Amino acid sequence: MVFNLRMILAGDIGGTKVNLGLYKLEGTRVQLVKADTYPSRKYLQLQHIITDFLLGAGSVKIARACLGVAGPVRNGGARLTNLPWRIEALEMTEELKLGPLSLINDLEANAYGLAQLSPEDFHVVNAGDASATGNIALISAGTGLGEAGLYWDGRQHYPFACEGGHCDFSPQTKMDAELFAYLNERFGHVSWEKVLSGSGLHNIYLFLRDTKRGEEPAWLAEAMTRADPAAVISQAAMANTSPLCSQAMDLFVTYYGAEAGNLALKLMSCGGIFIGGGIAPKILSKLDPTHFLKALVDKGRMKPLLEAMPVKVILNAKTALLGAAHYAAFGREGFRVN
Repeated sequence: MVFNLRMILAGDIGGTKVNLGLYKLEGTRVQLVKADTYPSRKYLQLQHIITDFLLGAGSVKIARACLGVAGPVRNGGARLTNLPWRIEALEMTEELKLGPLSLINDLEANAYGLAQLSPEDFHVVNAGDASATGNIALISAGTGLGEAGLYWDGRQHYPFACEGGHCDFSPQTKMDAELFAYLNERFGHVSWEKVLSGSGLHNIYLFLRDTKRGEEPAWLAEAMTRADPAAVISQAAMANTSPLCSQAMDLFVTYYGAEAGNLALKLMSCGGIFIGGGIAPKILSKLDPTHFLKALVDKGRMKPLLEAMPVKVILNAKTALLGAAHYAAFGREGFRVN
């Protein structure tokens, strides 16, 4: 059912930042009216951010709202994985006097956002079979590692959430095993998120540095005291100014491909594999056949199956926000991904 909405409040609630947007509905498309971004850790509660945002919007009536949150959603509530917030939909609706509020997982919101994207919002890594149809896999490395799927019923796609990013990291090489032992000593459980996220890239870098696989120059050590270490490592790798950072990035990209392939097999995602999150668009040249695609398809007898799957990077940074707005407007209705 499509609702006659006056205004939709959408949110993409992450461990690093909170994106909020006001949208109006025009046919099957949601059109942005106002958007803003807030640093998550500067606020004690999400309600304070939404209040500030709505005050800045003036006199507006919220007919429906949806928040995509970085954590598992159960019974209308969620606790964020990388932030000490507990969110309850009913409590927030009453406190902020909103229309009906839905909570969904942030990767589920990303999946719904695919319905609102155009071909120019994607970078094609592997064309695969142009006539491919079927389930879709979505993997997204950023502050954490998110995974989701879209089930294909023969006519439409229906997104669903999962927490696959917290599954066990699986070493394949001797170096992988050494990395696992290094991280196990530090963290105990070693999930894929420990190597596929901003902090994961830093973890890989520290492993390579501490096991004497490369030299850390003074300028790099100093830069990482002044800025996010993952951003510094990524920038140095892309600019080819540090062999140690380049090595860390190559491993990161290899693991990204390997886990994307794992997810694709588990979901039988013949309809394609989509790479989301904030990291992939910044490292497009690294998502190449040498590391990323080689690791993605390197699954023994399943290699031909994976080679036929289209692989695309999502370039639109507001996909999760668009997906939350789409969900508020249309609920769990299915759609075709372009």
